[in-house]
Amino acid sequence: MGSTPAGEIHIANEVLADVAGFASLECYGVVGMANPSVRDGITQVLTRDRLRKGVRISSTDEGVVVDLHVVIEHGTNLAEVSKNLADRVRYVLVKTADVNIHSVEVHVQGIKVRK
Repeated sequence: MGSTPAGEIHIANEVLADVAGFASLECYGVVGMANPSVRDGITQVLTRDRLRKGVRISSTDEGVVVDLHVVIEHGTNLAEVSKNLADRVRYVLVKTADVNIHSVEVHVQGIKVRK
């Protein structure tokens, strides 16, 4: 299995969004993913089967741009959690999907106390 098969592999943005969503939930301080279209200032934490709605994937010439919309745990350092989250998602996407990442942007949609 030392040879590389001929051809190209295309990975759908929805698959990358699922991978990024599950990687996000593994990060300390992240309560869940949020819907990026907030109505009336109310942020709703998405269930595990709807994680991809909290992730926006777009492609540029420089690589993939990932926008994460998250809800962070109350009492955590927002800057540190955001940095760790961006690093984790970048690492997982590069290792599992072998894609070139241009940027990972973290949008904190809300803060919630864990129960």
